Amino acid sequence: MGATTNGSGGPLEGAVVAVAGAGGPAGGAALLALAAAGATVIGCDHDPARLAKTVDAARFAHGGAPVTGEIIDLLDLDATRAWADRIEREHGRIDGLVHLVGGWRGAKSFSDTDLGDWDLLHDLLIRTVQHTSLAFESALERSSGKGRFVLVSAAGSVRPTGGNAAYGAAKAAAEAWTIALGNAFSKAGGEQGPQAAAVILVVKALVHDQMRAEKPDSLFPGFTDVKELAEAITGVWDRPAQELNGTRQWLTPQH
Repeated sequence: MGATTNGSGGPLEGAVVAVAGAGGPAGGAALLALAAAGATVIGCDHDPARLAKTVDAARFAHGGAPVTGEIIDLLDLDATRAWADRIEREHGRIDGLVHLVGGWRGAKSFSDTDLGDWDLLHDLLIRTVQHTSLAFESALERSSGKGRFVLVSAAGSVRPTGGNAAYGAAKAAAEAWTIALGNAFSKAGGEQGPQAAAVILVVKALVHDQMRAEKPDSLFPGFTDVKELAEAITGVWDRPAQELNGTRQWLTPQH
């Protein structure tokens, strides 16, 4: 079965994109932007209510766009592989996996670090990247140059503070894993170069409308609005895989 299109004529018309962590503010913005660009979008999250809200918003904002959601345990590799297989079987292709599973834990100082935070962040920020990349790699390579694995990371992975040791280390590990996926894409492409791209979008932190409403006096300096992030996500399909693969794209001033 081929991908359903929403007839928008957008730059991603006919593309099939999966979004992991689609129930949060960043996920909601990504679903909206991808649907507006014409993609068929399949989101997943662990929270049914949050996922239903973001999927419905994206679907109805664009006249019944083909946006769906599934509850997937991304800590289960077999379940993640089955999700990827199901998407490709139902839609005939997979052109992208956008990884937006997030989480944060920090401490007042390095010595105050709770290693229980590491255990949590390891699962959220590293294990889910491992499982989605392993599950989607081959389908993205089959996408005729359009396959994209997109990781959203944080500038703190480069220069983590003492209180953010667990978070910074987890983000750095997820980035290293993603770059290794990019190397696999390069090797698979041979002399022609990579036919899919693993790319990292780096932000300082994210901000959305609810945060601004809750803290109207805050300026959130250096933060990236989730709508801007969503535009950057859709933009990775505007550039060749050979140019993007294995790179960090900074959406905040580079450290």
